[in-house]
Amino acid sequence: MTRDKVKNTITDKNAIEISGLKKSFDGGKDFVLNGVELNIPKSKITMIIGFSGTGKSVLMKHMLGLMKPTSGLIKVLGTDLSQMSERKLMKFRMKLGVMFQYSALFDDMTAIENAMFPLIEHRKDLTHDEVYSIASEKMKQSGLEPKHFDKLPSQMSGGMRKRAALARALALDPEIMLYDEPTTGLDPILTEMVDDLIYSTHYSRSGKTSVVVSHDLHAAFRIGDYVIMLNNGGVLMDGKPEDFISSKDPLVRKFVDTGIRKKDV
Repeated sequence: MTRDKVKNTITDKNAIEISGLKKSFDGGKDFVLNGVELNIPKSKITMIIGFSGTGKSVLMKHMLGLMKPTSGLIKVLGTDLSQMSERKLMKFRMKLGVMFQYSALFDDMTAIENAMFPLIEHRKDLTHDEVYSIASEKMKQSGLEPKHFDKLPSQMSGGMRKRAALARALALDPEIMLYDEPTTGLDPILTEMVDDLIYSTHYSRSGKTSVVVSHDLHAAFRIGDYVIMLNNGGVLMDGKPEDFISSKDPLVRKFVDTGIRKKDV
């Protein structure tokens, strides 16, 4: 699907809008992102895929306001991040939940303490009992049983750590959930569990938006409503999973043919 056709299919109800985004770390000689143009629709699961080194994680950091663009515009929920002070960005990020690669739990905190952390930091109006109650509900929503709440990350399996990390990301009930390579380094069974967790979490939260940065084409086709493929610092293609299956673009074909296709796409 061509870029023009894709733009015509996207409504004005976008969670994230990026225009002319460029990012250089060497003063403009080499661009990691070079004129990225994309829209991420609200209430959908959007997968951002691409070969290694195509700028997927750098793009996500811009969506979070953790990096400033060399040039270009980034609007998240209608707000231009480049115009916000660090203080305002901190408050704005309460609308965004992030599940980091390798979970990134605090090693010296239990599972429930990890889930409570964002609430303690940002919801000073809540009592300790209220914080615990909300965190417990998010843990259960993520599929972690109460018997595991008091375990440290070192005492949990990989699947448990992923669930605890998701509970922490959901603690503030964010408008947008972002997942940064959530299945990197996992075996096939655990990978499928995480994919299913992302899918079930998304559809249990009506009206919310999910963005998943991944190299996993199987996941993109299995759970994604919309797929964006990066290459050479820009968007090579975007569309529905079936658009990628039928694409004749050589690079898209290479990515599809070397990936694991969803059986029922």
